[in-house]
Amino acid sequence: MKRIEARIKTLFGEVIIEGDSPQEILDMMESIPENFVETLADFVSNRLTQAGAQLRGIIEPTTEGPVIVTRENLTHYESVGLILYASDDRRNTAAQVQKLLESSGIKVMVPARLNEMTKRGQVFKPDPNKPDYKLTIQGEKWVEDEIIAKLRGRMA
Repeated sequence: MKRIEARIKTLFGEVIIEGDSPQEILDMMESIPENFVETLADFVSNRLTQAGAQLRGIIEPTTEGPVIVTRENLTHYESVGLILYASDDRRNTAAQVQKLLESSGIKVMVPARLNEMTKRGQVFKPDPNKPDYKLTIQGEKWVEDEIIAKLRGRMA
C-alpha cells in the first residue's frame, strides 16, 4: 500500500508527517502538542545560532557548503578540519572538501591530508564503500579546543 505524507512548511524548513491513510495523518497531527512547531523552531534556531556564532569570521555558509573566510594562516590539516567541522553531520567527501577549500582560496592535496588525519585518529570513513570522511570525537575536540580557540585568541 502506498504511503501518503503531509508537508508543513515552517520558518526553519519542512515537517513531514507520513501515514498509510488520511485518517492516520489526522490522528498523528491531533497528537502533536499545540506549540510543537514554535518549540521546534526555537530549538533549531538556538542550535544554528550557537554553531554560527562559534564560527563567525572563520567560516561562512554558502549554497555550496562552508567556506573559510579567516585571513589567518592555517595549516592544511586545520583547513580540512574546519571544513569538515562546519559541514553537515561533520562529514563530507574528499572531492567536496577540495572544492570548498579552492573556493576559500586554499590549495591542499585533500586525499593525502585525509589519509594522514585518519592515521592520527582525527577522521574516519563511516562506510568504507562510500567516499565520505567524518571527524572523530577526537577530531571535533581538536578543531574546537585548538583551531577555533587559537583563531578566537588572535581575533579577540
